[in-house]
Amino acid sequence: MTGAPLYLKCEGFNFAGSVKLKAATEMVAAAERDGLLRPDSVLVESSSGNLGIALAMVAADKGLRFLCVTDPRCNTTSLRLMRALGAEVTVIEAQDPNGGYLENRIRFVRDLCASDSRHVWLNQYANPGNWRAHYRHTAPAIARGFPGLEVLFVGAGTTGTLMGCARYFKERGAPVTVVAVDAVGSVTFGGLPERRMVPGLGTSVRPELVDESWVDDVVHVPETDTIRACHDLAARGFLFGGSTGTVVSGATRWLEEKYPGEEPVAVAVSPDLGERYLDSIYEEGWLREHFGPPDPPDRLHWSAHP
Repeated sequence: MTGAPLYLKCEGFNFAGSVKLKAATEMVAAAERDGLLRPDSVLVESSSGNLGIALAMVAADKGLRFLCVTDPRCNTTSLRLMRALGAEVTVIEAQDPNGGYLENRIRFVRDLCASDSRHVWLNQYANPGNWRAHYRHTAPAIARGFPGLEVLFVGAGTTGTLMGCARYFKERGAPVTVVAVDAVGSVTFGGLPERRMVPGLGTSVRPELVDESWVDDVVHVPETDTIRACHDLAARGFLFGGSTGTVVSGATRWLEEKYPGEEPVAVAVSPDLGERYLDSIYEEGWLREHFGPPDPPDRLHWSAHP
């Protein structure tokens, strides 16, 4: 439907509704093995939504308390899901000097852990369990399904999925081009920090996990292109989250430039589905507030900030 030969690995069908269930399970299991968790421990993590939901589910299953530290960009549905699963949620309202929230979220977590030893920060931005989850599970599943894989597109947030998949294929000498897809305004790959309203991909603080030597190319996608891709997919009956819109938009553009008229075996990781974003990227009032009126005559094309 995009005009490009692209398969999506839809992680939204995981029980927690996103790819983050794998990282959550792996990081908690590692904390248990390392003896970091006691009966009175409180798991704490900074998350824009999906990892928070996954950790809330894992914590509930294990009888642990969980505190998610997020910011105003976390959508209402995700907040309600975490609280329904028994998690505590703290929303950091103060913006960082670069316009994001991540620095203040992390500072809050560090201060909390320093003041109360019961709190255990999993730290998805530096925890090797994050990328190992995808090295052990996501990448092998893609390899089994597509033994002739030529190009793999992975969105870059904490870069856990990206690093795990890239390491898996590169260490095996597979002839796979790994392309990272990031949001314009993210600093992960050296970009300048800008306002970002779509949660999921991109960071305002470079993750410790990222290692560009494992990546062959990087594509940066403006948020207006993310929204356009999401609405185009929804118009064909496929409701995905903003991260998927970013990856699909970046992958389509990259394939058109690198493989014009060809059909390489290309797979993109879709982190989640779209039901959690009905009050944001699929809501016209939210779009007008943050991106201004659409360009007529196509109501799906937002091109400028208000």
